[in-house]
Amino acid sequence: MLKTKDQRLKTKDQDPKAMVKPLPKRLKESHKGDFGKVFILAGSEGMLGAAVLCSRGALRVGAGLVYLGVPARARDSVNLATPEVIVAGGDSVKDFTNAFQKVDAFALGPGLGWRRTIARDFLFFLSEQKINAPIVLDADGLMAFVNELATLEKLKLNLILTPHPGEMARLLGRTSEEIQKEREKVATSVAKLFGGVVVLKGYQTVVAESSGKVYINQTGNPGMATAGVGDVLTGMIAGLVGQGFSSFEAAVTGVYLHGLAGDLAAKEKGEYGMIASDLIDKIPEAILKLK
Repeated sequence: MLKTKDQRLKTKDQDPKAMVKPLPKRLKESHKGDFGKVFILAGSEGMLGAAVLCSRGALRVGAGLVYLGVPARARDSVNLATPEVIVAGGDSVKDFTNAFQKVDAFALGPGLGWRRTIARDFLFFLSEQKINAPIVLDADGLMAFVNELATLEKLKLNLILTPHPGEMARLLGRTSEEIQKEREKVATSVAKLFGGVVVLKGYQTVVAESSGKVYINQTGNPGMATAGVGDVLTGMIAGLVGQGFSSFEAAVTGVYLHGLAGDLAAKEKGEYGMIASDLIDKIPEAILKLK
């Protein structure tokens, strides 16, 4: 059952922090292995920046280790751009199998471009291996399944989908206008289809769980309508779910912090001048404001 109108309004109008989970205090004896290992498959020729931004998003929310899979010939240049990340280069799933052993979460899709078929192969491989780690599927990873949401359902994976309205429209064979008219209903119905979580991005981003639970975000601003901002969100959600947040908690908290960091960046840079990297730099401050 979908939430009733009254239930949805209550979720929308309450304090945005009410459904947001603060990051837990770290114990003194903690080590990096305690805070999640995330594997990100992202980037292609001309769009390697998406891979860099996504991995930085995961690191900024506290992921202990981030592994980044990029095209083989791009490995060295990406490694220089992201010294905190363990970069693996490859052009097929088998090239990365050693990199994602004992990984706590995956993120697939940002900037894959023509490489989007590797995301499809990757998901089939994870399904065959019966890997239940959460998977954030974004951008070109989603587009590898246009008109094939039923295929995603059959894979029986622990998925968090993060489409913008245009991507959701292509997935469902509908128009963006139709999606925008019933954002909550669409997000919830898709979440129920495969038993996971959907993050339908845009003004007042909707996070929907297959149980019918819905969160409507109240942070963020128009300055965030710029290249790379969605890649950052994908990394943030993966970084949180890798630390032990449930898929819904990671999506809600990631979306809230992402918007709050965007608000902090806009306050400093202005909505016209801010870029995705400015938002990343404000994530630590946004996290502190949750305490």
